[in-house]
Amino acid sequence: MSVALFTLGGTIAMAGAVGTDAGTVVARLNGAQLTAAVPGLADLGVALDVQDVQAVPSGNLTFAQVLDVVATASRAVAAGAIGVVVSQGTDTLEETAYLVDLVWPHPEPFVLTGAMRNPTLAGPDGPANLLAAARVAAAESARGLGALVVFGDEIHAARRVRKTHSTSTATFRSPDTGPLGVVVEGRVRILATPPAHKPLPIPEPAALTSARVALYSVTLDDDGALLADFPTDQRGLVVAGFGVGHVPAALAPVLGELASRIPVVLTSRTGAGSVLRHTYGAVGSETDLQRRGLLNAGLLDPYKARVLLRLLIASGADRDALAAAFAEHG
Repeated sequence: MSVALFTLGGTIAMAGAVGTDAGTVVARLNGAQLTAAVPGLADLGVALDVQDVQAVPSGNLTFAQVLDVVATASRAVAAGAIGVVVSQGTDTLEETAYLVDLVWPHPEPFVLTGAMRNPTLAGPDGPANLLAAARVAAAESARGLGALVVFGDEIHAARRVRKTHSTSTATFRSPDTGPLGVVVEGRVRILATPPAHKPLPIPEPAALTSARVALYSVTLDDDGALLADFPTDQRGLVVAGFGVGHVPAALAPVLGELASRIPVVLTSRTGAGSVLRHTYGAVGSETDLQRRGLLNAGLLDPYKARVLLRLLIASGADRDALAAAFAEHG
């Protein structure tokens, strides 16, 4: 009985300066060094199977790399692991966690964590986060919850969590729901359970590579000129609109024309709350944009909507399947 730990680098594994880069953190701790610095990890009650995967800053991670980790984690579960922990950088953690959540087929917990303060600073948060993540991965009560993000002793659903601050150790929040649970005095307590969903198929690498999806954030006095020559190699578009899903009137026909050619998904740029469906009716409103063919992302933020859309396009989903998936996941 063991928990599989996969290390991908990031702030949690930064050790110090190398060469002439004084004041920077670039050297990477391997998994053995990382776990050796965590008090209490040896008393977890289950073995920790540590595997160093790729020393990749999270800003350089690709869909393919994340899905490779998922495949490796699946093999670990098939071999008897009762849970999985992945440590990585926090820059893209909310996106990688959601990608994992969409495809993870097992009840065993898949927990992602990281750090905001590297080990060279006073009060690094990596050791505590890693210990809490391991406890959650080993907990029977965390089974069947999909992918989870554990940070600051809070347990968040990957489908709702967001990075909300550039430097704070309390950066990970779930604005619409709050955390699913907490770790208190070493005990994992689950306070809410997200609805289960059927895992999506993992597309072939070539299909994933070609399934490029753009993200466009709407701004004040936006006339859509930047979308006039929309790249033909982009097979989908996520629009981060104002408030409940609105855009300037001048932009509405531009988006409608794009929606006649490729899937265009409407989200909100606010960071919390849902896109509405039938409250406002003016040109550029959510009702108008849906009439023009845009798909409603519901509660999904722009970054998660892009992850879902790319995965669906790569899997060959048609418009009806796209609409159904966003209705389920949003």
